[in-house]
Amino acid sequence: MTRSPWYSRLALALALLLPVYFAVAALGTKFGLWSWQTGLLTMTIKAGPILLGIVALVALAALVATLLRKPRRGWLLALIALLVPLGIFAALGYVRGQAADIPPIHDIATDVANPPAFSQAAVDRRNASGANPLNDYTTPLGELDMWAQTEAPLANQSHAQVIMQAYPDLVSLPIGTADRAAAVAAVAEAMEELGFVDVTADAAAGRIEGVAETFWFGFKDDMVVRVADGEIDFRSISRVGMSDLGANAARIAKLRDAVAARLNP
Repeated sequence: MTRSPWYSRLALALALLLPVYFAVAALGTKFGLWSWQTGLLTMTIKAGPILLGIVALVALAALVATLLRKPRRGWLLALIALLVPLGIFAALGYVRGQAADIPPIHDIATDVANPPAFSQAAVDRRNASGANPLNDYTTPLGELDMWAQTEAPLANQSHAQVIMQAYPDLVSLPIGTADRAAAVAAVAEAMEELGFVDVTADAAAGRIEGVAETFWFGFKDDMVVRVADGEIDFRSISRVGMSDLGANAARIAKLRDAVAARLNP
């Protein structure tokens, strides 16, 4: 590397700083150094592609320069520097493509006719943090403030309709021969094993609640589970953001499987 041209080394250094930049944007959000709007929307979604483009251009210029100038030292460093932003671009493009196929909602439940209700304590915690409102599942999305600009046909659909179409396999879990107390205990144990925090269980009410937090940005999603009438229903809702990119449905499915394994070993 010491014999490579300075511009090749500069390009590589800039490329290696890109992952650091995105990690800082995410972890800064998680630890409260700035808001999620700053970390995700401004630093990652808006500024991120610009930085990727600048580094890619610098790396491309360095690569061309090393190939044109004999003895052509440093071309490998410049090539690596070019591949880093291109790889990040590809990863972001993949996520964006996946998101296009996922409905832009963040409140998912297995019982869309009567979704599990949060305790007043959980509602108060959400309100104190400025979380997304708990919307009625029968209201068309276009009538809700967050989706007011949404185009048809999505605007004409309710949460219940969107969930049933997007996640048809997300259904209630029968408790089988287990009693309510055993089912509540199984849910609480599964939630703790999966890394939920602030897990609380009310056996009398048949309600279990917990909070899931993402690793990078520290986004918090609230989960409530209801054990009643011989079955278990799950509900997971994000505190911030419009679309959860399918995270809540995936979390429910994972918890549902974990609970089923405990009830039917």
